[in-house]
Amino acid sequence: MNWSIIFAIVIAFILLRVLYLRLKANSMHSDSFKNMNSKDKLAVLKECLLNNPTRTNLANLADFLKSEEIPADVESYKSFMDKQLQLTHKKNAIAEDNELYAAESAWMDRIAPLEFAEAEKARTEGDSATFIERSLEGISRLYSDEAIIAALEKLSPLYGKASKLQADYRALMEARDTSGADDKSLEALRKKRDAWIEDLLTVDR
Repeated sequence: MNWSIIFAIVIAFILLRVLYLRLKANSMHSDSFKNMNSKDKLAVLKECLLNNPTRTNLANLADFLKSEEIPADVESYKSFMDKQLQLTHKKNAIAEDNELYAAESAWMDRIAPLEFAEAEKARTEGDSATFIERSLEGISRLYSDEAIIAALEKLSPLYGKASKLQADYRALMEARDTSGADDKSLEALRKKRDAWIEDLLTVDR
């Protein structure tokens, strides 16, 4: 099943979609955006660019990263935008579209959610509870299968539930890849994704 198509549907039910929809198009100056903390701003800007790859959204992300002194080769994202434009004029480009989406997701995940920095700070301070909570929040803001699995594997030695979450996510990947494209199948997939996210963010004490 074409994951990029399914993703466009189920992402509406993932964290931050509400914030994204409330954000005025292509604007870093709306009150709703200015009132966010830095980790939410980063997540929204990445989401905006992934869902609407315009030069303005790319520039917004670049400006934010510069202001936060977060290193990233933002210019390299332009090659994805050029490729996307080419694919819009090409028939039967599903395989290429999937490859492009995977590459874009991996690029986004190289700009690590700021929750991971907070998690690492908590770990060095010996605050294991906060470390686990922030790590899970960071994982919820990743895009690629590889990054999600790797983050859960890294967390496993310190958080027993991470192994179950990893297994459940692999099952979700299988369900996604074999899902039909009809409304009923997509709704079932959405519910599975919602349940996994809820379980991810429910911390075992």
